[in-house]
Amino acid sequence: MSHQTVIVLDFGGQYNQLIARRVRECQVYCEVKPYTTPLDQLKAMDPIGIIFTGGPNSVYLDSSPKVDPEIFTWGVPILGICYGCQLMAHLLGGQVTEAQDNSAREYGKTVTYYDTACRLFKGLPARGISWMSHGDYMARVPEGFALTAHSDACPNVAIADEARGFYGVQFHPEVNHTENGVAMIRNFLYEVCGAKGDWTMGDYCRTAIAAIREKVGQGKVLLALSGGVDSSVCAALLAEAVGRQLTCVFVDHGLMRKNEGDEVQAAFDRWDINFIRVDAEERFLGKLAGVDDPERKRKIIGEEFIRVFEEEARKIGKVDFLAQGTIYPDVIESGAGDAAVIKSHHNVGGLPDFVDFKEIIEPLRLLFKDEVRQLGRELGLPEYLVMRQPFPGPGLAIRILGAITKEKADLLREADFIFRDEIARAGEDRSLSQYFAVLTNTRSVGVMGDGRTYDYTLALRAVTTSDFMTADWARIPYEVLDRISVRIVNEVQGINRIVYDITSKPPATIEWE
Repeated sequence: MSHQTVIVLDFGGQYNQLIARRVRECQVYCEVKPYTTPLDQLKAMDPIGIIFTGGPNSVYLDSSPKVDPEIFTWGVPILGICYGCQLMAHLLGGQVTEAQDNSAREYGKTVTYYDTACRLFKGLPARGISWMSHGDYMARVPEGFALTAHSDACPNVAIADEARGFYGVQFHPEVNHTENGVAMIRNFLYEVCGAKGDWTMGDYCRTAIAAIREKVGQGKVLLALSGGVDSSVCAALLAEAVGRQLTCVFVDHGLMRKNEGDEVQAAFDRWDINFIRVDAEERFLGKLAGVDDPERKRKIIGEEFIRVFEEEARKIGKVDFLAQGTIYPDVIESGAGDAAVIKSHHNVGGLPDFVDFKEIIEPLRLLFKDEVRQLGRELGLPEYLVMRQPFPGPGLAIRILGAITKEKADLLREADFIFRDEIARAGEDRSLSQYFAVLTNTRSVGVMGDGRTYDYTLALRAVTTSDFMTADWARIPYEVLDRISVRIVNEVQGINRIVYDITSKPPATIEWE
């Protein structure tokens, strides 16, 4: 697929994926690459611009991540954010030091003054709030750079060498707390890099279908179908590309939500595709018996999925390709190269070393969740499928803390159903991005019917998000939470305490495991 490309060079910043998401919101394609990526690989991508992310290190330390200064000779515009700004200053002859007093350190919302003659701030208000997070200070900026923004405490909040297209900001324009932050990124893309805005879902859809047809040829494709948004959109895309060459296999591993297996089958029975449902509850629960480590759970499930698909492929006849609905956050969180593994997604980091297929194809691999939904609409999927509640491939296995048993799965199924039912009754489902219950491994004393109980604690989780890379905990009304709590404790035997998770992402992830 031919698109203008921006490279987001990752130096360990907590917002690196959010930067990428903001770039794509501006209809410009981008990819996140670790700072250790060889320069020849980066240059081969022919970027129209490069963005250095933030990071937790200090640029003046020998151990801090660096990039080869040759990158500044390519004639490609570069935007440095926070650590990326300081790295640019450091490598181009400036001086970055530890702030000697609290006045030079800035964290959180900060009143900032911008030079609107600078292309980065063109057309924006001269004063606004920016989100700061830096303890180091640019004591001297490199030759050729001008100061283009300041705060009451810091004279060099932003720097620019407009002749070379190099810009640096000490704040984070990618977060919502920075006023007009996305407009600044848009200015960098369009005013500085000359972006055309050629990244659209309509274009992606057409080129993806053509690429799938070219790769698959006359071969057969088996899709690992979970019934969630990602695999459903993947199914529609593949069906459009290769039609009856596609077989969708839905593995009911006994860890689905209440009635979900039947609902998935009913939804896809209406489509003109080959659909196979495999009842594998006993098989999966047997493999997971006694396993309490979440990473092992994911890897066991990932491998067992593959083995089931291989068996089904042999029944069908020669199948060349295994397709998956893997999306970009799955890839990032599973880690690559020097990137940290947040959690191994069963369809990425959980894959076994040997897979008995010619190739795995993942047409959604570079899309964020909201882009997947856009693609689904482009393909004509009904809104109820496009906006379906996200559900992880490992299912309830990663919502049951500790060892998994059928009894625990049944317990959680009922509690989760009540939670979702009450959310829908209250009309809160329209404003929540994801909500579910987690069966903790904690038991506590309770009193029911004048008798002592010693039962499980259930955690409720609900978040709002646009991209699933960051998320805020949802402010569900107390009266709704009260109804949910009363119903679960009264209707689900084995749970006597309900807690509500009020942690955002970061520092938490959306799922508990």
